[in-house]
Amino acid sequence: MPETSPLIQAIFGRLTFESIPLHEPILIGTFAVVALGGMALLYLLYRYRLWGYLWREWFTTVDHKKIGIMYMVLGIIMLLRGFADAIMMRIQQSIAFNGSEGYLNAHHYDQIFTAHGVIMIFFVAMPLVTGLMNYIVPLQIGARDVSFPFLNNFSFWMTAGGAVVVMMSLFIGEFAQTGWLAYPPLSGISYSPGVGVDYYIWALQVAGVGTTLSGINLLVTIVKMRAPGMTMMKMPVFTWTSLCTNVLIVATFPVLTAVLVLLSLDRYVGTNFFTNDLGGNPMMYVNLIWIWGHPEVYILILPAFGIFSEVVSTFSGKRLFGYTSMVYATVVITILSYLVWLHHFFTMGSGASVNSFFGITTMIISIPTGAKIFNWLFTMYRGRIRFELPMMWTVAFMLTFVIGGMTGVLLAVPPADFVLHNSLFLVAHFHNVIIGGVLFGLFAGINYWWPKAFGFKLDTFWGTLSFWFWVVGFWVAFTPLYVLGLMGVTRRLRTFEDPSLQIWFIIAGIGAFIIALGIATFIIQMAVSIWRREALREHTGDPWNGRTLEWATSSPPPVYNFAFTPVIHDNDAWSDMKKRGYKRPLEGFRAIHMPSNTGTGVFLSALSVACAFGLIWYMWWLAALSFLGIITVAIAHTFNYQRDFYIPANEVVRTEDARSQLMNGGR
Repeated sequence: MPETSPLIQAIFGRLTFESIPLHEPILIGTFAVVALGGMALLYLLYRYRLWGYLWREWFTTVDHKKIGIMYMVLGIIMLLRGFADAIMMRIQQSIAFNGSEGYLNAHHYDQIFTAHGVIMIFFVAMPLVTGLMNYIVPLQIGARDVSFPFLNNFSFWMTAGGAVVVMMSLFIGEFAQTGWLAYPPLSGISYSPGVGVDYYIWALQVAGVGTTLSGINLLVTIVKMRAPGMTMMKMPVFTWTSLCTNVLIVATFPVLTAVLVLLSLDRYVGTNFFTNDLGGNPMMYVNLIWIWGHPEVYILILPAFGIFSEVVSTFSGKRLFGYTSMVYATVVITILSYLVWLHHFFTMGSGASVNSFFGITTMIISIPTGAKIFNWLFTMYRGRIRFELPMMWTVAFMLTFVIGGMTGVLLAVPPADFVLHNSLFLVAHFHNVIIGGVLFGLFAGINYWWPKAFGFKLDTFWGTLSFWFWVVGFWVAFTPLYVLGLMGVTRRLRTFEDPSLQIWFIIAGIGAFIIALGIATFIIQMAVSIWRREALREHTGDPWNGRTLEWATSSPPPVYNFAFTPVIHDNDAWSDMKKRGYKRPLEGFRAIHMPSNTGTGVFLSALSVACAFGLIWYMWWLAALSFLGIITVAIAHTFNYQRDFYIPANEVVRTEDARSQLMNGGR
C-alpha cells in the first residue's frame, strides 16, 4: 500500500477508503436501505413542497409543543436502530453453538452490543422522556412556554446532532467495542486505537450539551413559571417527577461531561487520568461514570412514575391516593439515587464496610418506590376503573416492575451480587426495569396525551395488539436470561460451548421477534390513527376526562397555550374548576406576543457535528473551523433581535371557544 502523502494526511487525517466497511455485507445492505429510504423521503419532500413548511413550522420552531413532538419522533426513529441491534445479537447467540461462529464476527458483535446500550439509553429513552416533559409540563403549570424558548430549540438539535454522530459510525469507521460505559483501560488509546471510542465520546458530548441545557430550562420553568396559586404542593405529580428528574440532570450530566473530557485527554494528549500506570486509576473512571449512571436510571423512571400517577387517577375516576406521600417518596428517591452508585461494582474489592453501606442504601431506596405502588393500588381501590390503553400499560407495569424491583433487591445483597453481577441475570434485571418501567410508562403517556397533542385518539385495535406483543414478548425474551444467569452464563458472550444452553437463547430470540411485532404494530397504530383522524376525532377537548390543568385548554392547544393565565386553588385542577363553575371571560382579551422562530439551533448543531467529525478523524482544520463557526454563530445570535409574533385578540377569542365548551362541561 503506497504511503499517504503529508498533504492528504493533513486534509483527511486518518480517514481513508479503508474506513468505509465495504467488507461487511450487513453494513453495505443497511447503507443501501438507508440510502434508498433517504432518497424516497427527499423525493416526497420535493414532490409535495414540504421543505419550506418543515423549516418554518418545525425545524426553527421555539414552541415547546412542537419541540416535544420532535423529541418523540427522534426517539422512535432511534428505537428502530437500537432494536435492530438487539435482534442481531439474539440471532447470533441463538445459532453460535456446537463450534459455529454464527454470522457476526467478534469485531462487529462487540460494536453492536455497545451501540445498542448507548442508543437505547441516550437516544431512545432520553428523547422520549424529554419530549413528554417538554410538551406537558408548561401546560400543567399554566405557562405559555418554557423559560428559554430558543434554548429549548438548541437543546433538541444538539441531541439530534449526537444521534447523527452515532449513526455516522455505522457507515464511516466503526463504533466502540467497549460496552456502553466504555470502561478504561479498554477505552484507552492503547487498547482501542481506532475511532470507535472517539465516536462514543463526541456523540455523548454533543448530545450531553442538549440534555444539560434542557434540564436547566425545564427546572427554571417549573420553579419560576407556575400559574398563580400553584404552590409546590399543588403541582401535578407528573410536574413533580419532572422537577426531580431535571434536578438530577443538572446535577449529574456535568459529571458525565467531565469524565469524558478526562478520557479524551488520555486519548488525545497522552495524560494518565485513567491508565494503569503513571499515577492513573481506572477505578476513578468507574466511580465517576456511575455517579452519573445510577441517577440516570431515575432520570428515566421518575417521569414514568408521574405518568402512571396521572393515568391511574384519571382511569379510576378518583383523586390520587396519598398525594403528599407520593411527592415525598419522589424526593426521597431523588436524594437516595446519589447514594447507591457503588452497588454497580460490589465486586471491585472495596471491603465489607463499603459494600454494606451501599447494599443497605440500595435496599432502602426500594421503600419509597414500593410506597408508590401502594398509592396507585389504593387509588384504584373502589374506583370506577376503565381499562383503556393507558390503564392497560399501567397495570402491566405494576406486575412487571415489581418483579424487576425484587430482582434488584436481590442484587443489592453483596454476596449474591458477587455471583450474579457479570451474568445474564443482571441483563434481565436491567431490562426488566427499563422496559417494564420506562418504556411501558412512555407508551402509557403517548396513548394518554396523544389526544391533547393532536386532537384525536390513537386507534384502539392496533394499540391493543402492540400492548400484548410487548408484554408477552418481554417475558418470553427475558425470562430465559434470568434462568441462564442463575446457571452462570456470563454476559457479552458471542459463542457458547454447552449445547444445553441453546434452547434458552432460541426462546429469548422468539421473544425478541414478538417485541418486534409490538414495535411494528405501534408504528401501524400511529399511521392508521393519522389516516383515520377525522373518524377518531370524537371530542374537541379531553376524551379521558383528565384531572390536571393541561385539560383547561383546547386539543391541540393554541400556540400561546392559555389566553388567560389560570388561577389554581387545588392540586386537582379539573375538579376544582368544574366545582367553581368556570366560565370563559367575555372581555379583556389582549394581543399575545410569542418569540419568533430561529434557525440558529440547527446551524449550531450542524457545526457541532462537523467539529466532532473532525476531532474523531484528526481532521484538525475541520475541527478548528467548525469550532470557530460555533463561536461566530453563537455571538451573532446575541445580536439577533427576536421579533415577537403577535396574535390578535380576535384570534384568541375564536380559539378560546373550544376551551369554554370544555370547562363548561360541553363535549
